[in-house]
Amino acid sequence: MRHADEQTELHQLIRRYVTPDQRYLKLGGSFLHMTKRRRTKFARELGKAAGEITPGELAVLLEGGWRERTTAAWLIAVARRTEFRERLGELLLASEVCFAGSAYCITFATFGTQSDADLLAAYLDRYLRRPDLHYDQAAALGALLHLDAKLGAGQATRFLAPDGLWHQWIDGPPRKEHHDTPDSYRDSTAQLCVFADESTEYCTATKR
Repeated sequence: MRHADEQTELHQLIRRYVTPDQRYLKLGGSFLHMTKRRRTKFARELGKAAGEITPGELAVLLEGGWRERTTAAWLIAVARRTEFRERLGELLLASEVCFAGSAYCITFATFGTQSDADLLAAYLDRYLRRPDLHYDQAAALGALLHLDAKLGAGQATRFLAPDGLWHQWIDGPPRKEHHDTPDSYRDSTAQLCVFADESTEYCTATKR
């Protein structure tokens, strides 16, 4: 019965926070191409949801699939719920589902501390050593570069050295066809963080 109750709660949370107006899809970045009016509306709705959802409900969503985890990560970022930092770090390293990892990286970039940079570096240390896995390496590097610029640090430098792990991962095997540059990943992260900040303006509570 408890398992059934948990599934019921998850489904209710999905209907309330994840699927309205296909929110989980828009959080993949398509909101960057919205008109100003639509973007403002989306930011307002996201901020309102981030202020309403409870920590317990976020924890339930983080046990779901990529749609639920992506949405939860964004709601955590918008509400600045830094108490979820370590949990998201665990989920990023585990890389259990596709897509969600990029959202975790944006959350760390939004939190903006050295602790967040350390979590991103830990991920890169593990997964840049796996050229056979094409996961969230680019998103993590972009977020780390964004934090380096914000914090005046240079933690990404060792990954980007000519013989560093980033180039070893790109060259494979298998070799990755990357048309974007590390700087472009950083710039993309910055754009996503700007939207998170816009949404935070509509969040009625940063913590509960």
